[in-house]
Amino acid sequence: MIRRSFVAALAFTAALPFAVWAQPPLKVVATTGMIADAARQVGGEQIEVKGLMGPGVDPHAYRQTRSDIVAMTRADLILWNGLYLEAQMEDFFHDLGRKRTVVAVAEGVDPSKLRAHDDYADKFDPHVWMTPDLWRDVVLEVQAALTLARPEAAESFASNAQLHLAELDRLTKYAQDTLGSVPDNSKVLVTAHDAFGYFGDSFGFEVLGIQGISTQSEAGLNRIGELVDLLVDRRISAVFVESSVSDRSMRALIEGAAAKGHAVAIGGELFSDAMGEAGTYEGTYIGMLDHNITVIASALGGDVPTGGMNNKLSAGF
Repeated sequence: MIRRSFVAALAFTAALPFAVWAQPPLKVVATTGMIADAARQVGGEQIEVKGLMGPGVDPHAYRQTRSDIVAMTRADLILWNGLYLEAQMEDFFHDLGRKRTVVAVAEGVDPSKLRAHDDYADKFDPHVWMTPDLWRDVVLEVQAALTLARPEAAESFASNAQLHLAELDRLTKYAQDTLGSVPDNSKVLVTAHDAFGYFGDSFGFEVLGIQGISTQSEAGLNRIGELVDLLVDRRISAVFVESSVSDRSMRALIEGAAAKGHAVAIGGELFSDAMGEAGTYEGTYIGMLDHNITVIASALGGDVPTGGMNNKLSAGF
């Protein structure tokens, strides 16, 4: 774990002269938008971040491009999620790690906090960004990685990290209050794939995905048929599509319920494996989670403020 060398880096920093000469920004490459955002929040002006996967990109299926490879071989630090999220890139990262500093930041989360993977006995659910409490651990891993890469900026990284962690705590409180207003019998979250398990565990929702933890798992007719019966039997009236997953299976679910005389609406589009557009509020980690929390609560009968936690959500969410 990267934190093992963290204390040594801080000790080295304390020995540096107070006035540190100006240096060019640390070049950081991050796979997902969530990790890129964490790096920007912690690194501030000390770093320059390139995110590989933009809005609507599925990290489970993503393969590195030629330009990605060039960027990573020129970077000072490469941050990836790990936990088998970037499944098609695992071998590449292990090879690259022999030449460059490559850190799987989600693998710094205490394994006792992780959910078992539904397809692989020795792996875990990688969607740790779905709850701010788990994401705190990832932010601290990012801080540790940046500090090892640039020890003389440790104080700045620590200060920035604490500010961001305070925002995560505020987001947790907002989620608890807003999602807590959803009636207990409506706390069922039906999505395209099982990305919201940590979310459900944290906020008391039953989560049902058409596909498993990975979007590469099959969404068979039997699974769709089971969920259609469940929607009808339990009178569930809203399901959710995801920005980085095709809505084809979800449309089949809605049509199946309609054929049995039960109307199901799309409660909204959620950000699961990718954030919103760059430059928007939803294109930040805080905005992504604020959107998901507010959309889910609104669709399932909760009491939500207009504009979400920070009154920055797009009109109509």
